Amino acid sequence: MILVNFAHPLTKEQIEQLKAKFNIEPSRVLEVKTQLDLQAPLTPQVVELVDRVGLSSAEWQGNPVIINPPGLAPAAVILLAELHGRMGHFPAMLRLAPADIGRYDVAEILDLQAVRDAARLRR
Repeated sequence: MILVNFAHPLTKEQIEQLKAKFNIEPSRVLEVKTQLDLQAPLTPQVVELVDRVGLSSAEWQGNPVIINPPGLAPAAVILLAELHGRMGHFPAMLRLAPADIGRYDVAEILDLQAVRDAARLRR
């Protein structure tokens, strides 16, 4: 499992929560510094972020991936579209939730592909 983080750096505690709550131990944690220029078009900036991850097409398509998306909703949506195009499916997504002031805990892993597949049954 490859964990790709496009948000604030993940803490050791959050990685430990992944192991304890979901029995997930990432083989790699890739931190992608995400600084967006809100005065410029977002799509090329997000594409460049994904390029900086450094995974090959085979790695994107052949490995389970969990992402922690950027906090800016439009950038997160573009990121999902870009990753779906590269992977051929939606990645799983990490959801953090506030625990205390300034601290966030791992709340759940969202299986976006399962959400998409279930939605197709509701058409």
